[in-house]
Formats: sequence, structure tokens, C-alpha cells
Amino acid sequence: QVQLVESGGGLVQAGGSLRLSCAASGRTFENYAMGWFRQAPGKEREFVAAISWSGYSTNYPDSLQGRFTISRDNAVNTVYLQMNSLKPEDTAVYYCAGSRTMSPSRRESDYDYWGQGTQVTVSS
Repeated sequence: QVQLVESGGGLVQAGGSLRLSCAASGRTFENYAMGWFRQAPGKEREFVAAISWSGYSTNYPDSLQGRFTISRDNAVNTVYLQMNSLKPEDTAVYYCAGSRTMSPSRRESDYDYWGQGTQVTVSS
């Protein structure tokens, strides 16, 4: 089992930045690809970013490329999501997830472990 705990969410004005963190415990963190997903009220959960077990490969949807950056530090079992130029439409609960596939997948079904989520609210 892998336990994932997100932090760093909060309220920010449009144009601002936030960095989310996801701390992992349990099984060997570096064996897992990690991803971020988000779910806005009344919408389905959507893919935000993913990173391979090594950190050398990342994956983003075209709509977020350039504003969001995923990274990881295997020494401290943590994955990060740096979010810049935030917009009100980025408001959502952000979830961290771990995948035994080791590659940065966009598919929810490839992820085996999920955190509880952290709320990000962007005001206009």
C-alpha cells in the first residue's frame, strides 16, 4: 500500500501561483509514476500532469502545458505541482495519484493509489 497526502492548496487570486505537494509513505515511492488530477464542481475528474518514476519523463494536457509543472524528489518521497498564471477555471479539488506502471499515464485507470485531495480556489 501507498499512502498519499496532498498539501498546499488554498485561495489565490487570478494570475497567482501555488505549489502543491504530495507526500507518499508505504511502499517504495520511486517505483511508481505519479500523477495529478483535478475535479471541479459538477465536472468529471480530469488529468493535470504526470511524471515517470525517474522524473525524466512528464506528461501534460495541451491546455495546461506551460503553466503547470510536475516534479518529484524521490529522496523525500514527494511529488510537486507548480501552478502559475492561475485562472478561475483552475478551481478544483486536486488529487495526487500513484501508478505501478512507472510511466506517466493520463488514464485514471492506470493509477492504483489516490490521496484525499486538496482544494484550490482561484478568485477573479
